[in-house]
Amino acid sequence: MAAHFLFLALLALASSHAIASDPSQLQDFCVADRKSDVFVNGFVCKDAKMAKPEDFLFSGLDKPGDTGNKLGSNVTQVNVNQIPGLNTLGISLARLDFVPYGLNPPHIHPRGTEILVVLEGTLYVGFVTSNPNKLFTKVLNKGDVFVFPQGLIHFQFNYGKTNAVAIAGLSSQNPGVITIANAVFGAKPPISDYVLAKAFQLDKKTVDWLQAQFWMDNNN
Repeated sequence: MAAHFLFLALLALASSHAIASDPSQLQDFCVADRKSDVFVNGFVCKDAKMAKPEDFLFSGLDKPGDTGNKLGSNVTQVNVNQIPGLNTLGISLARLDFVPYGLNPPHIHPRGTEILVVLEGTLYVGFVTSNPNKLFTKVLNKGDVFVFPQGLIHFQFNYGKTNAVAIAGLSSQNPGVITIANAVFGAKPPISDYVLAKAFQLDKKTVDWLQAQFWMDNNN
């Protein structure tokens, strides 16, 4: 049954190519040359004559990610950094693993819309709109699909008593991730504690304590 849902997820990924946010390719493919010193928006193409099947392959998505962390979750990304053949194709995906009460914390993808299908377990998910910040949430069960619009804060939380697994498709070869707590309290160099204290209406000591914490990111 899980294989059936995985097929549906991949079919959704293929369909999303028509509305991908990245620029359309001007040739059959443009395998990323990650060794090139030339800096462009994306990756330089390597000679198509040098392309090989492995440039379009990623293996191991059937294996659970390491959830032995404070968040109890793991995101296994499959984007242009893992599959160079995705360069210019405007699409990528990820596997999300959760232990009970595991969380993929509030974050945004600045360059891509996300569509998520639950393969196992139950997830409480949601996103927040731009001002006035309306929250949209739903409890997802096996086989349910939910969309997170590009650039909006969203999260996934497993409040079930069993592990949960989901597959996410994203409309960019490299959608990017900004984890909100990390960005605000873990920026390097740090944001002024005065700025944060005023913005969050907290005392400076609380902000200093938050900035001193180890901010982990399970989206890398």
